Amino acid sequence: MSLLQAVGETAGIVGAALLMLAGLAGSVIPSLPGPPLVFAGVLVFALVTGFEPVGWVVVLVLGVLAAVSQLLDYLASALGAKRFGGTAWGAWGSVLGGLAGLLFGSLPGMIAGIFLGAFALELLFGNRDPVRALKVGGGGLLGFLGGTLMKVVFSLLMIGLFLFDLFLRG
Repeated sequence: MSLLQAVGETAGIVGAALLMLAGLAGSVIPSLPGPPLVFAGVLVFALVTGFEPVGWVVVLVLGVLAAVSQLLDYLASALGAKRFGGTAWGAWGSVLGGLAGLLFGSLPGMIAGIFLGAFALELLFGNRDPVRALKVGGGGLLGFLGGTLMKVVFSLLMIGLFLFDLFLRG
């Protein structure tokens, strides 16, 4: 292996590790897609090393886990709103409010948006009961927190499977 190839491989491995760390951070930072970044790090590592220490099956499994995690994350606040007695209006309000809040202020905006979106749409178009609309807004927030916890678990699981395959199988 030439010096240039060694430097390129080392840079790729460092880049892969940084992507995985960013993915772990992204599990709690709403504007970063946590598990997909972890997957991107694994994929970069596999490509740089020619799929030698980590096989394509593990990469495929981690890709599926990343996709499932993203889907569940998108649904979490809506499911929380529905679980606390909300109608489809409250569920949609939590999703739309979260997206709007993310555009206007990252994490604080997203948290406020989830609550206010679920509350407002539930109050205006759903059950029209202020107390119930407050519960629906709170349910949207709990769903968001559950989704965040789920992303952390998925990211740690993905990194753990990668390391297991790298060190114990490879």
